[in-house]
Amino acid sequence: MVAAAAAAEGGLGGGVEEGVGESSSPPRDAAPVPAGSGGSGGGGGARDICGQVLDRLVADGHAEASDPEFRDKLVAHFGRLPHSYQLDINVDKAADVLVHQNVLAEAKDPDRRPAFYVRFLRIEDADQAYDSDASEEGDDDGDDLSVRQDTEYTHIHEIVFSTIDKPKLLSQLSALLSDIGLNIREAHVFSTHDGYSLDVFVVDGWPIEDTDGLHKALEASILRNEGSWSGGSSHSSAAERTLPFQVKGGEWEIDKRLLKMGGMIASGSCGDLYHGTYLGEDVAIKVLRAEHLNKNVWNEFTQEVYILREVQHTNVVRFIGACTKPPQFCIITEYMSGGSLYDFVHKHHNVLNLTTLLKFAVDVCRGMCYLHERGIIHRDLKTANLLMDKDHVVKVADFGVARFQDQGGIMTAETGTYRWMAPEVINHQPYDNKADVFSFAIVLWELITSKIPYDTMTPLQAAVGVRQGLRPGLPKKAHPKLLDLMKRCWEADPSNRPVFPDILAELEDLLAHVQGASGKTVQDPANNLSTKD
Repeated sequence: MVAAAAAAEGGLGGGVEEGVGESSSPPRDAAPVPAGSGGSGGGGGARDICGQVLDRLVADGHAEASDPEFRDKLVAHFGRLPHSYQLDINVDKAADVLVHQNVLAEAKDPDRRPAFYVRFLRIEDADQAYDSDASEEGDDDGDDLSVRQDTEYTHIHEIVFSTIDKPKLLSQLSALLSDIGLNIREAHVFSTHDGYSLDVFVVDGWPIEDTDGLHKALEASILRNEGSWSGGSSHSSAAERTLPFQVKGGEWEIDKRLLKMGGMIASGSCGDLYHGTYLGEDVAIKVLRAEHLNKNVWNEFTQEVYILREVQHTNVVRFIGACTKPPQFCIITEYMSGGSLYDFVHKHHNVLNLTTLLKFAVDVCRGMCYLHERGIIHRDLKTANLLMDKDHVVKVADFGVARFQDQGGIMTAETGTYRWMAPEVINHQPYDNKADVFSFAIVLWELITSKIPYDTMTPLQAAVGVRQGLRPGLPKKAHPKLLDLMKRCWEADPSNRPVFPDILAELEDLLAHVQGASGKTVQDPANNLSTKD
């Protein structure tokens, strides 16, 4: 469990939402770097960090610093990166900046992506290194990606990556490290303003100081996973690309002449969501952006259409139609005026009382029972994908990564969003619909606490922690039956988690008991909220 603990100690808290900028760390306060760590720390103020780095490089006798053009190159380097990068630099280790410059330069060559650099950092006492309790609940079950050495010492290395920035990049990089048995202790991740990533990992698990062998092992891992790199780096226009297949139109194919676009509601990595009307009805319109239209995006689009047209339930967002003919591709669903549970709880600062919380949880369970009965795994169950209508009825939405469990083949690893993702999905192990049950436990925790899960960690740190047994801290004032249910739902072993019909029965019984005790049979969520200070 050392990885999650070490990352937290490194002060890498920050952003809580994933998406296109999954490789971007938000600005964080400058803090002293842990002893011996490379690549982080708060030496010097951010205002003149470039000058301080240059002065230190000159003082240390680095030949590059004597180049008359080097200052301009250094200014350009810092200009490419977010402000948080300046806060992350330790001036006492100014040579780190040279490494980052070189790796970013190598990444401009498509044949060298991902470009990377490996170096040995230090040796630690192995017993001390693993004497850490990252989990807030119980001991490590031993089924993690850490490499525990029988030797007395643990060797710490640093690996710097750079490539084209893209969604799910961190999951690919962490998979490369896991593939050769490395355990992530710290992650410092940034996105340049011109579309590249700079990702610095502090790892253990390589048993000796040897960097050549580790470099070769990473090269081999990249070759083994070559398809995942080539699949997402193309920037050719949609007009130049042949789509793998077309959806056969049906009665759900809309007449675009009757569709009226309104204002934008939200923007995602590959498309935008608009409010509009169709045949006089308020609708939500999910439009794919042509410049992001590739095979993966198209497959998600067609999968969502395929699933939505097969489902109809009070607690699943209602499908109205789709446009599957060029030049514009879109999905039209009922308009959910209440917005997402994520916004309702976190952006509007609502604190749910027990009755309202249970009512929302029951709605989600009913929708998930319906989906699982039909063999559909959602694979991205989270509060952002749970929408409310005008009557505060909660419905499951967004089926872009959902799939039928009996479709065959190996289920895609690391599908979903890190903070809500089940450990078996993160660990690239076989999984089934119990992965949705784990995600529901995190949703339940959110509704109870009105907090974002693992809010002091980056998404990658949260994933590393969950791999190794980390769970959100148990809320002290929650109903004991809810706590017991939540803990069973996020069990590490999927076979120990309950199924949604049993979860629903427990929640309905608890809701009836709470309503009976209060003498009320009907609750309006809008009248049962308080606001966080």
